[in-house]
Amino acid sequence: MARSKAHASTGASVLTFIGRVLVVVLVLIALVITYFMARGFHQYREALDGLPLSEMQQRIENSQDFTPIETLPDLYVQAVVAVEDHRFYMHFGFDPLATLRALANDVRAGAIVEGGSTITQQLAKNEYFTQEQTIERKIAEVFMAVTLEQRFSKSEILEMYVNSIYFGDGYEGIGQASRGYYHISPSELSASQCTLLAGVPNAPSAYSPTEHPELAQQRQHQVLKRLVACDYLSESEAVRIALQPAA
Repeated sequence: MARSKAHASTGASVLTFIGRVLVVVLVLIALVITYFMARGFHQYREALDGLPLSEMQQRIENSQDFTPIETLPDLYVQAVVAVEDHRFYMHFGFDPLATLRALANDVRAGAIVEGGSTITQQLAKNEYFTQEQTIERKIAEVFMAVTLEQRFSKSEILEMYVNSIYFGDGYEGIGQASRGYYHISPSELSASQCTLLAGVPNAPSAYSPTEHPELAQQRQHQVLKRLVACDYLSESEAVRIALQPAA
């Protein structure tokens, strides 16, 4: 009986010790999270103080070849959303599901292979932050994305995004890209050209239509698959567009 009581006492002591260790670990995790959240928030406030949202919007709208979103072909806008952020119209600037999926893929790959950033986060990063991969910068980006969503409509965010992203060959924004690559205004883009250009900003140096036409076409096929998956196009429509020349 005495031995069983001793064993019970030892077991209780072990459980108590494990419980205390878990509490310490949880406290440390909370402190680390608080530390990075504070640093990220500080970066966000510094960036916003340095460039107010109204000035950021004005700078984009005053850029060369700025293109109002209502003049863009619907297919181009749909292609951008499908391939970059298919939940764009549902999230509030930050998409937890996309982030968790990207994190799982990164863990499996053992490297950062997917960012999980929304279109709003990409706009925030391009206009306010550097491309460095740090925890606090990512947190600052999320704070900025949520602020952008509170200030601007989805249409305005998408308009600023497509007018500020880089398309390679020195072309910034869809206006410069369509005139530079095809010598036409964005409103005149064909279905093939829309879907090809929608894929270029993912890796402008690799998917430049003039420098790497085969890679650009391969990327276009990925865009078309996303359009089908998001129910913007049927399979037959995607095949028809894929067979059309973009030039």
